[in-house]
Amino acid sequence: MYTIDINCDMGEGLGPNNGFDLDTALMAYVSSVNIACAFHAGSPAIMQNTVRAAIQRGIAIGAHPGFPDREHFGRRALHLTAKEVYQLTLYQIGALDAFARAEQASLHHVKPHGALYNMAAANSHLALAIAQAVADFNPKLILYGLSGSQLITAGQQVGLPVAREVFADRTYQPDGSLTPRNQPNSIILEEETAIDQVISMVQNQQVSGTNGTPIAITAETLCIHGDSEQALLFAKSIYARFQQMGIRVQAITADR
Repeated sequence: MYTIDINCDMGEGLGPNNGFDLDTALMAYVSSVNIACAFHAGSPAIMQNTVRAAIQRGIAIGAHPGFPDREHFGRRALHLTAKEVYQLTLYQIGALDAFARAEQASLHHVKPHGALYNMAAANSHLALAIAQAVADFNPKLILYGLSGSQLITAGQQVGLPVAREVFADRTYQPDGSLTPRNQPNSIILEEETAIDQVISMVQNQQVSGTNGTPIAITAETLCIHGDSEQALLFAKSIYARFQQMGIRVQAITADR
């Protein structure tokens, strides 16, 4: 039987009621959540409410650190030093951990956000800075990173458990990287297209690049972007298809 973690970016304050209604609706279909730590989005109040909602539903809690750039939702590349990236990552993990501890819970993983995630996927120095910050905070935390990326390599290098991440709603370049959002056809909008891509990645460990080239890929955790208009539809449909196919949805364990 196949097993896959479904993760979702949350706590970003988007939509009515600071996005809380959508976030809690999505929690019915995911096994782990990545909660914004108030740099690229969110706030202390949203962090606390999202942590509490995840605990009530038994969902694994992860920190979602991003660049301090709320105007661009953390999706603009900021050219910081590796030391600065280490510091902002450590700071944000600590902030979310405080809210988890206040509820007698603990963090499960860390997943960088947006431009920070994409830059670390390709830049070994930034990847190592993030991985080292996670390891220094708690070496048992799982580092989520793009499958086949420098972030996964860096996590392994410092001894962290890692989770190779794939995406339901993004297209892939022939080299296995995500198509930049400013390029055409970077986002998958069609439900069946997203489902077909997910099933291929989970069952066949393969995804088609934008040029049709098959790309080998390891899928351990699947991301649903909480800020996508299709987020709830995709989450429901993918979860239902997994159930039909006998694919178990379950949070990753560090000792797998």
